[in-house]
Amino acid sequence: MPPPVLRWPCIRSLNGIERRFCDYVARGVPYGPDDGTIAPWAVVASLPFAPEIVLPAIDYLVHEVDLKTGNPYGFKATFNPTYPDKSGNPHGWVSPWHYGINQRPINPMIENYRTGLLWRLMRGCPYIVDGLRRAGFTGGWL
Repeated sequence: MPPPVLRWPCIRSLNGIERRFCDYVARGVPYGPDDGTIAPWAVVASLPFAPEIVLPAIDYLVHEVDLKTGNPYGFKATFNPTYPDKSGNPHGWVSPWHYGINQRPINPMIENYRTGLLWRLMRGCPYIVDGLRRAGFTGGWL
């Protein structure tokens, strides 16, 4: 039987402050909502950009939060340690769902961290380089 689905968005009071929680939505600064939800796949996909931060975060997600237990598909889509979930999970609300599109960036970005393969391929593709320059990107390997 599928887990119960929460009605989203929902308003909950935490320490006397009303907070709005969202389900599967685009989250991003500066305009996306920030309700405390963490997407483990996004953490892993950030590995080539900030390994000194991401490697300890992955270790925490695997060994402390343990979002993979009994799960053949990888990490659960998201979790929110600030959401007052009644499940008793010490890490709050955990998404009952898996989204394949979320899992997709994990392997290439791990490989990019290990060997730089993706960035090397991008630098060698004149169409990508030209497109980035036309979009106004400068510096770095351009």
